[in-house]
Amino acid sequence: MRSRYCAFAVKDAAYLLRTWHPATRPPAVTFEPGMKWTGLEILGTTEGSAFHTTGTVTFRAHYTDGGRPGSLHERSRFIRLDGAWVYVDGDFIE
Repeated sequence: MRSRYCAFAVKDAAYLLRTWHPATRPPAVTFEPGMKWTGLEILGTTEGSAFHTTGTVTFRAHYTDGGRPGSLHERSRFIRLDGAWVYVDGDFIE
């Protein structure tokens, strides 16, 4: 999760696509030009250890968009695919 947040922060679309499950991966990743990611809080996890094949991460990512602060709160689902963790999908939390 942290590596994907960093990839969003530095606009590394190739890394994001590589770490996205093929069944749910979009054809491309676009970035909002005025958005700057400013911090990540991991709020909770389930499973996801070396002994698991699935896991979830609940997080809040902070950003500014055109200078206005905001945050994204999500519960993301990951699975281990060919030995690597990949993002499957997530649910936004209000």
